[in-house]
Amino acid sequence: MAGKWTLILAMVVLGNSTVFGGGVKCLREMGPRGLEVALGEFHKAQAKLASAANAQETEAIRAEMERWRETVDQVAGQRDATVSKLYWCTDLEHAKVVAAKLGRPILSLRMLGNLTDEFSCANSRYFRTSLYANKEVSDVLRERFVLHWQSVRPVPKVTIDFGDGRKLERTVTGNSAHYVLSADGYPIDVLPGLYGPQWFLRWLRSAERLHGYFKSVEQDHRQRYLAQVHAERLSTLALKMTSDLRKIGRQNVIDKLRLIARKSYSSGEQPPTAWEAEPWAITKAGLEIPILKLTRLGGDQIETAIDHEMWQQIAALHRPETKLDPASVKLMRVQHPTAKQAGSLAPSKAFIEDPILRVVRNFEDSIALDTVRNEYLLHREIHDWYARGEVSGDFDALNERVYSELFLTPASDPWLGLAPSDAYTALENGGLSITESR
Repeated sequence: MAGKWTLILAMVVLGNSTVFGGGVKCLREMGPRGLEVALGEFHKAQAKLASAANAQETEAIRAEMERWRETVDQVAGQRDATVSKLYWCTDLEHAKVVAAKLGRPILSLRMLGNLTDEFSCANSRYFRTSLYANKEVSDVLRERFVLHWQSVRPVPKVTIDFGDGRKLERTVTGNSAHYVLSADGYPIDVLPGLYGPQWFLRWLRSAERLHGYFKSVEQDHRQRYLAQVHAERLSTLALKMTSDLRKIGRQNVIDKLRLIARKSYSSGEQPPTAWEAEPWAITKAGLEIPILKLTRLGGDQIETAIDHEMWQQIAALHRPETKLDPASVKLMRVQHPTAKQAGSLAPSKAFIEDPILRVVRNFEDSIALDTVRNEYLLHREIHDWYARGEVSGDFDALNERVYSELFLTPASDPWLGLAPSDAYTALENGGLSITESR
């Protein structure tokens, strides 16, 4: 067996395009072990750089490193895998087999575009930088989960051509969600959108614990069990939101939300069946009735009471949880043109702030705002679906509901909400065209 892997490695190192591709495929089929081999060769090439004798040798070594960097990404199934060191399955059935063998939950990412592409949707790109590159997150994902990703649809891109050789390329819209599944593919929780590293870590550990209990639940009781769990988490989330509002001095907003909730009850709306059947799920959390009522609020009702300034104040409370680790900052420096130039600042200019620090601060601020809004609006909604008993074991159906109702990009809309029918453009056919794919 050792001779087989030696042969594969030799094939990859040769660099011939036909043989090289075959070697990458074999390494990919080896799974995480194949990724370790590819990473080992990348680091060997990287180590040679310091001892390069001249510019020509340096250029050759950099070319070798780039070949291995591309190989690592292909083997891992993820761009920037030389930093994350994560192996992703792209076949859910294969992920289920591996998860059953290892006794681990599956972390499944649904996204626009592909995780291997530079131009995947914005959230998935941010995941690669702020989450997967984070050493603590990466270690937990590698050691405790089986990873899988699947593209929901291609990501829309826009190119601005300045007419003088300069182009600006960006992706437009698109969102991503992390699902935790049992080994047979039953979804037990969903984290919608972008979160800070520490919040994401807490969710991973909580989801792993939930999976440990879920494995022993009989098939017929799974939906009811998850309804009870998510009802309790919904109540805990209401407590957290109330606590945050008090910390920023917004008792008046809490009172307003309670009033809205009270009106919902008086209109005849009923709490989830799981709450009626299992009152201990609420009482053991020590919740009073006014707090319990807040759990019945919809995201749109919360949005009417909490404005953008309040969200920013709440985000500031959780700012430390979004701090990026050195590996993430290093990756940002490589990707950001201004930061590359700043990397060579002379010691005498050390008093000048490194531009990457401003970029990092702005990015962390954005993550903090996304985190609290996603948790208190979108994840709250998902807990409510489970608590009402509306989530079954149909993963695809749940994902479609997430994209349709939370991300507002249903599969039925081919334009992803970017071409509203009531908007006048003064362009023929509204500027829309369809080219048939071959």
